[in-house]
Amino acid sequence: MEPPAIDSIDRKILQEMATDARIAFAELGRRVSLSPSAAAERVRQLESEGFIKGYRAEIDLEALGFTITAFVRLTCDGTRYRPFLKFVQTLDLVQECYHLTGGDAFLLKVMLASVAQLEDLIERLLPYGTPTTSMVLSTPLKRNQNAHLLNSI
Repeated sequence: MEPPAIDSIDRKILQEMATDARIAFAELGRRVSLSPSAAAERVRQLESEGFIKGYRAEIDLEALGFTITAFVRLTCDGTRYRPFLKFVQTLDLVQECYHLTGGDAFLLKVMLASVAQLEDLIERLLPYGTPTTSMVLSTPLKRNQNAHLLNSI
């Protein structure tokens, strides 16, 4: 699949917006060498083409007491697959759920306030398959959105 046709200014705008979605058009324009109105028009165009999908606040879950991050791999046979897909939607502690190839069917990223919450989650997953859990000790690399990928297109 061909990468989308965006020019170097659009790429810079996307990188700046990924770093700070609340940047003023005047500052954005200054950083990408456009007038504020031209920068605003480029952002509207990128939105209409689907390159920018909304704006959101990044909430610091650790500051709210969710200090444990864990990944749970789950094997899941065919009969439990669809019920699990419905069930996982009800789990507020699950930040992300990936459907995988290979031996495990799913990978869940969870944020928790205690090991007791993790234990409870694992027990709740048992009817759907066999969970294998890895707790995160640290995060040596965490990228803001996916702005770094723009350098490869």
